[in-house]
Amino acid sequence: QVQLVESGGGLVQPGESLRLSCATSGSIFKFMRMGWYRQAPGKQRELVAVISNTNNATYVDSVKGRFTISRDNAQNTVYLQMNSLKPEDTAVYYCNAYLLGRESWGQGTQVTVSS
Repeated sequence: QVQLVESGGGLVQPGESLRLSCATSGSIFKFMRMGWYRQAPGKQRELVAVISNTNNATYVDSVKGRFTISRDNAQNTVYLQMNSLKPEDTAVYYCNAYLLGRESWGQGTQVTVSS
């Protein structure tokens, strides 16, 4: 397992943007599949976006065209750029790292979209 540290959450109005960051340490980051999940109150945790070690990205339909996942292997960091935020994006967002059957989770960062 690796330690994942998320940052960048907050309170924004509908239509605004936020960028989440998830940093880790070590030399294996570049081999990991990285992902962002979210969990809204009373709902199950859901996958938002994942990016492979070869930079292939996949998104849940509800965020396609609004969110972008990216990674910087030199900085051991994965990002989630969230544009045109909607109230239904409100959730705790979690960073996930997966490699060879093992996964790690961050502590979560709250994103609240409200007017």
